[in-house]
Amino acid sequence: MRILVVGRGGREHAIVWSLSKSDKVKKIFCAPGNAGIAQLAELVDLDEFAFDQLVQFALDNAIDLVVIGPDDPLAAGIVDAFEAAKIPVYGPRKNAAEIEGSKIFMKNLLKKYDIPTAKYETFTDYESALAYLRSQPVPIVVKADGLAAGKGVTVCFTREEAEQALADTMVGKAFGAAGEKVVIEEFLEGQEMSILAFVDGETVRPMSPAQDHKPVFDGDKGPNTGGMGTYSPLPHIPQSIVNDAIENIVRPTARAMVAEGRPFRGVLFAGLMITKDGPKTIEFNARFGDPETQVVLPRLKTDLVDIFLASINGRLGEIDISWSDEAAVCVILASGGYPGSYPKGLPISGLEAAGDALVFHAGTAEKDGRIVTNGGRVLGVVGLGADIAAARAKAYDAADKITFEGKQNRTDIAAKALV
Repeated sequence: MRILVVGRGGREHAIVWSLSKSDKVKKIFCAPGNAGIAQLAELVDLDEFAFDQLVQFALDNAIDLVVIGPDDPLAAGIVDAFEAAKIPVYGPRKNAAEIEGSKIFMKNLLKKYDIPTAKYETFTDYESALAYLRSQPVPIVVKADGLAAGKGVTVCFTREEAEQALADTMVGKAFGAAGEKVVIEEFLEGQEMSILAFVDGETVRPMSPAQDHKPVFDGDKGPNTGGMGTYSPLPHIPQSIVNDAIENIVRPTARAMVAEGRPFRGVLFAGLMITKDGPKTIEFNARFGDPETQVVLPRLKTDLVDIFLASINGRLGEIDISWSDEAAVCVILASGGYPGSYPKGLPISGLEAAGDALVFHAGTAEKDGRIVTNGGRVLGVVGLGADIAAARAKAYDAADKITFEGKQNRTDIAAKALV
């Protein structure tokens, strides 16, 4: 098979890596890719939003399967474009990707179908939103409605923080058009859990759960990022809670999307909070998570190509999907200044010293024969081991050997799982 993967980050590197292990794959292309992906696939110099050119490339190069990585092109209808050209493509159509593209759509869907989530109100007018905000207790959460690269959510612990976050989002346009509408919702206390699932209509095949670390600094301090590290499985969370989330949140949401005439096909990602009242939904994403993919796919024993094809052909329920008992821990190495402004083009050293840890490139490029930084999140270093402690030790050992000017990373990824 000849496969085209669309995207340029750590998630796409992990997808390409997983696909490359299949004996069914003859050649992989990636548009536009990065310096790490270039070691496994032929890079195609096309932007993720060049839909017409991507479709033409697939036709010209006899592509058998297209896999879409990022959220923005999914929300803009990239899957619809490939389907119109009769090219097999893995990912949700535009009307299904709205479950991530609009937090208001997602919250209203959950409310309509009585799926557990935080109490909320939605606003398009700043003054109305401010008046409501002032009537609510803190902590409270302010969310931009649209896509904001994982940064459109602000957890506010004081009223001053909440009012500033609302003003930044709706008046200051910190997240551009994504913040023209907002969701203001109650703060949920508990542990976070991510459940990704392969979904084809009402058929739901959950992956092994993972946990992300969003804030940039140790101890969950500082602003939210796209994710500073992940681990899987979650030994400190009972399987009964995982099953509760799957049966009462993930499966009902898939059924709700079918009922709404928006059947979901692709990876449905549930971001959950385990509260004293059980799991509740924080968010849904319409694709593989980043960096959750980097710890989930290395534990997948089933051929990823078989899963994608089974879903596209309506046979997802027939395929056996199995997972390794190994644990995986991913530590993100980020540029100095991230998630704010940061430099690019800084040389990276020590990649060859990572040993048997996996190093997924998130924001890298090649310049004058050297790998350099080219994004906020630069690398995802993944350790695999018999348990979380072993995997964590391997990830940090490799991460410490990789250097670039201004490198920052959290030192407490997966620490909760060791208690």
